[in-house]
Amino acid sequence: MRSRTFGLASICLFAGLCIAQDSQPNSDRGSVAAAAKASRGQAQVQQDKQADIRRLLEITGSGALATQSMDQMEKTIRPMVTDALPPGEYRAKVVDLFFEKFRSKRDPANLMNLVIPIYDKYYSDEDIRGLIQLYQTPLGKKMLSTLPNVMAESQAAGTKWGEQIGRESMMEVLTEHPELQKAMEEAKNNAQSH
Repeated sequence: MRSRTFGLASICLFAGLCIAQDSQPNSDRGSVAAAAKASRGQAQVQQDKQADIRRLLEITGSGALATQSMDQMEKTIRPMVTDALPPGEYRAKVVDLFFEKFRSKRDPANLMNLVIPIYDKYYSDEDIRGLIQLYQTPLGKKMLSTLPNVMAESQAAGTKWGEQIGRESMMEVLTEHPELQKAMEEAKNNAQSH
């Protein structure tokens, strides 16, 4: 009798668990489905935003600007790379081959992939769309066409200004501290005599 009671109780408990499990998933299924739908919606919004950022970068010619900027940097860096290597007939060839290899590796698409998360971090999709609209206007197009020159001339002006205040600062320091000027001249003479 006890085993029948235990068996009946086990069956009832098992049936109760089955019923409880069967009724719970319907509410869970609804919330899981809603969460999945929301997740798909968020993923689509993110994909749309990334597509808008790509479009903005294409409109602004960011790949070409990056290449142009790297060409400008090469002109600045080439003498430093050359001077960093010990003198010899090999040096010019090594530097030429280095920059040739460097240029072959710079792919604007790779840069775009690096830049998209940065734009995503600082701009909403509404901001990106607004910038796209701006750069499609005559003023926006003018800004894009003149920006490389504006940046190059601004950089040159900043460099010239920095050199000027650098010279002025060094002259003032040495004037204010004649013992340092004397120590610097002695070090220069010692270096030349060795």
